[in-house]
Amino acid sequence: MLYEIDTHQMAAFSIELEVTDEQLMARVRGGDEAALSTLIRRHQGVLRTVIARVVHNDADVDDLVQEAMIETWNRCQSYDEKKGKVLGWLVTMARRRAIDRVRRRQAYDRAEERLRLHVESSGQATDASGADEEVMTSDRAKILEQMLHTLPEAQREAIQLAFYNGLSQREISAKTGIPLGTIKTRLELAVRKLRASVLAFGAEDWGLVRS
Repeated sequence: MLYEIDTHQMAAFSIELEVTDEQLMARVRGGDEAALSTLIRRHQGVLRTVIARVVHNDADVDDLVQEAMIETWNRCQSYDEKKGKVLGWLVTMARRRAIDRVRRRQAYDRAEERLRLHVESSGQATDASGADEEVMTSDRAKILEQMLHTLPEAQREAIQLAFYNGLSQREISAKTGIPLGTIKTRLELAVRKLRASVLAFGAEDWGLVRS
């Protein structure tokens, strides 16, 4: 026959439709990975819609659906059917992860901007506005991120704690157990190297002119 019906697949599909979410979750708790796949596949459309309303990025949506699947597996024992349906639990978890993703990205963007402005403040910025400024800002962020990876590990750690974690020099010293003077020196050297890298890359392209 040109089209052959796989009776085993049809039977499995019929059984899958008859199994409730709660039964699937019980199987997931017992270590059944197939049950997890069935549960996520059943509600994938709803989860994608919920996540997309928060992140507005298809790539992030795909990643977060996978993360929701992993978290369902890791936290399945915490589900309590007395507090609500499985789908509600999944939606809440997926939405929370999406919000966390957005918050982390916003915090990272703010940290990059603080670091960029700090580096630029040691030079003189030229004026720019409108769409050109937005493009320049985006390009600067990418270049700056690459430059960070060229720093020695100790200096990069100091920059991360100061600008990305928002810690003061004293807080960094207390957190790491490194003398305050050493922290100050590392930050000064790191910013100096970053500015040198900026100037080497091209002061005009970055928006700086040599003083």
